[in-house]
Amino acid sequence: MAVSLQRPKGTQDTLPKDTHRWQAVEGIARSVAHSFGFREIRTPMFEETGLYVRSVGDTSDVVTKEMYTVSSSGDKTFTLRPEGTAGVVRAMLENGVMNEGFPQKVYYILPCFRHEKPQAGRLREFHQFGVEMFGSSSPYADAEIILLAGSLLKSLGITEVKLNLNSIGCRECRRDYHRALVEYFSEYKDRLCPTCLERLDKNPMRLLDCKSPVCQEIGRGAPLITDYLCGDCREHFTALTGLLDDAGVEYVLNPRIVRGLDYYTRTVFEFISDSIGAQGTICGGGRYDGLVSELGGQPTPALGFGAGIERLILAMTDKSPVFGEPPLVDVYLAPMTDSARSLSLKLCLELRALGLRAEYDILSRGVKAQLKYANKIGARFVIVLGESELEDGAAALKNMETGEERRVSLGDIAASCREEAGKYRSL
Repeated sequence: MAVSLQRPKGTQDTLPKDTHRWQAVEGIARSVAHSFGFREIRTPMFEETGLYVRSVGDTSDVVTKEMYTVSSSGDKTFTLRPEGTAGVVRAMLENGVMNEGFPQKVYYILPCFRHEKPQAGRLREFHQFGVEMFGSSSPYADAEIILLAGSLLKSLGITEVKLNLNSIGCRECRRDYHRALVEYFSEYKDRLCPTCLERLDKNPMRLLDCKSPVCQEIGRGAPLITDYLCGDCREHFTALTGLLDDAGVEYVLNPRIVRGLDYYTRTVFEFISDSIGAQGTICGGGRYDGLVSELGGQPTPALGFGAGIERLILAMTDKSPVFGEPPLVDVYLAPMTDSARSLSLKLCLELRALGLRAEYDILSRGVKAQLKYANKIGARFVIVLGESELEDGAAALKNMETGEERRVSLGDIAASCREEAGKYRSL
C-alpha cells in the first residue's frame, strides 16, 4: 500500500512559479536595509534553549507554549530559532562585534519556528526579515528604525497599514505599573484563563497580550502604562513622536501595545494591516535596552524590528508590480539530430555566458513536441536546428510572441540572440 506523504502542518511549499515573488521581496528588503547602512548577519538555525528562556522570557507564550526543543546526546537542550534577535545578540557578543564601535547595524533574512495554531500568514515555520541596531539610546535611533520599516512597506507597495506606537517604559517606571495591574486583575481571578493566573504574579504585563477573548475584554479596562512613565521615558517618547511628526509619519498612539516578548523596553511599535485577517501585525519591534547585559555583555542600548515575509507577501496584491513576471527562457534550441544537439549544447554555453537564459532539448523529442515544450516554459525565441541548418550554417530565429522570423548565421547566434532579447526586455 502506497504511503501518502504530506508536508508538516503549519509549513508550506514555495513552488518554482512563486519563488520570484519571494526573491523580489527579499531583494527589496536587502536594498532598503543597505540604504540605511545595515549589513547582513547570519546565525545558526538552533541555539541553546537557555538563550531564549533568558531573552524572550520564561512567562512568554513563545517559551511556555511554542518552542521546538530537542535534547542532544549530552545534558544540553537546543531550540529551533523562534525569533531572530536573541541569536543576533549572542553572535555579536561572542564574536566581539560590540567592540568595533557604535552604532552597529545589522539585518537578517532567516527561517523561524513556533508551535502555534496555523492561520493566514502565520505558520509554524515562517521567514523573517529583521534589523537590529546597537549602541544608541537616542530617540533618533528609534525614528531611524521606524522609518526603515516604513520605507520597506512603501517599497513593497503596502500602503494600507497603520503605525501603532507606544512606550512601555523602563524597569523603574514599570514597577508601579505592575503593582497597579496586579491590583486590577486580581479582582477578576475567577474569570482569568489558567495562563493569566500564572502570569499575574510573575509578569502581569503579559496579561495584556493574552489571546483569550475573556481576558482581552477584562484587559480593556486595565490601567495604562503611559500613566506610569518616569520622566526620562516620557521625555524620550515625546522626543520620538516629535521626530516622526517632523518626518511626516502618521501614527496612532496605542497604550495597549506591549509586544509578545519580555525583552522590550520603552518604545514599541507595530505596523498593522486590515487585509490579512484578525492577526493583522505585519511588522513589529521596539527597544530592548537591557537584553545585551542580560546575555552577558556590557549595558548597551539596542532596538530593532521583525517582519514576517509570508505576511508581507499576503499583504501585497497578486498583481503587485513589485513581483514582476517569473523569469522565462530567453532562447530555446530545438535540435532535430544528434549532431545538432551537440552544437546546441555549445551554443547554450555561449548564450549563458552572455547572461541569457538558454535551454535545449535533452529528451530527444520530435520538433513538434519540442515547440510545445518551448511554449510551456515561455521561451521568447526558438531556433530549430536540423541537418539543413547545419549545412547552410544558418537558422531561423523565431519570436514566439509575434511569430516573426529572422535568419541568423550559426556563428552569430549568441550575439543575435542577445540583441533580440535586449529589444524584448526594453519594451
